[in-house]
Amino acid sequence: MKLSKRFAKFLKLCIIVCVCGSILFGIVLINKADDFHDITNIERSKSFKRYDGNLHVQLNPRHILPAFVQRLRPVNSTVKTFLNQSQISKVNLSSYFRDDLKITPAKQRKNMLSNVNASKEILQLRETVEPPSYDVHAFYYPWYGTPELDGQYFHWSHPYIRHWNAKEAQKWPNYTHKPPDDIGSNFYPLLGAYSSRDTEIIDVHMQMMRYARIGVVVVSWYPPGDADNEGREPDSVMPLILEGAAKYDLKVAIHIEPYRGRNHVTLRKNLEYILEKYGKHPAFYRTSFKGKRNVPLIYIYDSYLVDSKDWATILTSNGRGSIRNTELDCIFIGLLVESAHKEHVLKSGFDGFYTYFATNRFTYGSTWKTWPHLAQLAQSKGLLFIPSVGPGYIDTEVRPWNGANTRKRLDGKYYNEAFASALSVKPSMVSITSFNEWHEGTQIEPAVSKKIKMRRYEDYGSKGPNFYLDLTKAWVDKIMHR
Repeated sequence: MKLSKRFAKFLKLCIIVCVCGSILFGIVLINKADDFHDITNIERSKSFKRYDGNLHVQLNPRHILPAFVQRLRPVNSTVKTFLNQSQISKVNLSSYFRDDLKITPAKQRKNMLSNVNASKEILQLRETVEPPSYDVHAFYYPWYGTPELDGQYFHWSHPYIRHWNAKEAQKWPNYTHKPPDDIGSNFYPLLGAYSSRDTEIIDVHMQMMRYARIGVVVVSWYPPGDADNEGREPDSVMPLILEGAAKYDLKVAIHIEPYRGRNHVTLRKNLEYILEKYGKHPAFYRTSFKGKRNVPLIYIYDSYLVDSKDWATILTSNGRGSIRNTELDCIFIGLLVESAHKEHVLKSGFDGFYTYFATNRFTYGSTWKTWPHLAQLAQSKGLLFIPSVGPGYIDTEVRPWNGANTRKRLDGKYYNEAFASALSVKPSMVSITSFNEWHEGTQIEPAVSKKIKMRRYEDYGSKGPNFYLDLTKAWVDKIMHR
């Protein structure tokens, strides 16, 4: 009798252990399945075969069950919010797992384009007849690349940037991101790791900016044959961007980067090229200022790297090689970072200045409290002051040592304060840093929640991927009704 009671107790204990173990195993499976929401944590075979245009990828057998579980899970809350706002009933996420053992570039592109098409439908549902504001400019980066369209990943695969101090640099590992899931950003784009020369991507980007009522796309530009260390030649994408912008009544301005050998002489030559090749396009941005009528506006990044005496030779009316009142004349906007750059801007002959950085208090120019003084200075000297606003800043996936300069988005509060600070000084124009600078976390382009093995990407919270497009539109509405 005692033996049977002991056996019964033992049996109950076994049942309890099995039930608890099953529950724990199920929780682990469901949590692990999160890693597969966007084809995440797929272990690619070191040796794969490419034939018939197919890239065969081996999925680790222990991942097949979690992937199957993911099929049964409902769409996550962020996506639900996104879909509810847009009145779209569903999105076919199950296509990510139609073939557990093989994933081809064509299928990856199809999945990415499904998000493009969803975005287009959303924007069409939200679209209004209100025109864009050509006094609102957004910095745009055409430097991203994918193997399918560019031969390899560009910029998404950004390595860690070493600290300038050798001792500090030793504290941080050398690491290069491995797209498409692991990218050099703290956020993950709704459209995936895309190519900037993909016309589908350009089209939806222009729609997004048109929806937000941004009027001018300010494109990061290098001369033909030149590019930054991680990207492809952006000049080759310019014709595609101009055509895409024209389709939605947007304008395109040039943001001249500090290319190799940039100075007053090479800039003059490049101006000839820009105006000859793009100046007559209907989408090329022209405006009026101080007696100048219908002339291009050109931003010059890190303009202080060239001595003010050299700039003055082409940008002042009495300079030896002056371009003022010639076919090369433009409205030239220099970058003001430090307080000393006020003098540089004045001596160089610039028509105005902008602040670019989205980090309040990081630089003199980007500190919101300095903007009333800068606006007053610009007015007294007859210059344009274009303050730059941004939704936040975080670049620790490319500069892991730079956490001190992170500026949290605070569910839109930071962006609202930046815009309010800018509009309080009544500028003629406002610039947004940025539409898609993903490395520095200043983008307003839609982002989604995503988890990979080593980290979880940040997102825009419960208001969904389009939150910062919506906020931008609300602020531009205020500008248009001032």
